[in-house]
Amino acid sequence: MTWCLDSWAVIAWLRDEPAAGRVDEALADGALMSWVNAGEVYYLVARAAGEERAEEVLDNLRVRTRLDVVTPERVVDAARIKASFSMAYADAFACATAMAHDATLLTGDPEILDAGGPWRVADMSS
Repeated sequence: MTWCLDSWAVIAWLRDEPAAGRVDEALADGALMSWVNAGEVYYLVARAAGEERAEEVLDNLRVRTRLDVVTPERVVDAARIKASFSMAYADAFACATAMAHDATLLTGDPEILDAGGPWRVADMSS
């Protein structure tokens, strides 16, 4: 199975929350992530712990994930998702990235979980 991570999953992993083990497994399996979501993780970490820590986290993501380059097609796919479902634009990129790679999105984000879209999700929230 191919896994796709969103920022919710990575932040839970960084906080060593109970779901962090699932992220470790996904990383070991070669998880992918959109650069948009990696950027979201960067700014969240920078706000909470400073830019030096954010750079460390981004370097770690570069090594441990396959970061998906944002193409014009992915931008339009995410925009279509955003237009159809009530979620943040970055969340739409996570969904579009998962769908483009036939991956399962590992998340606990209620906006994604409750949307009921055509992407596959694995719920980390429980």
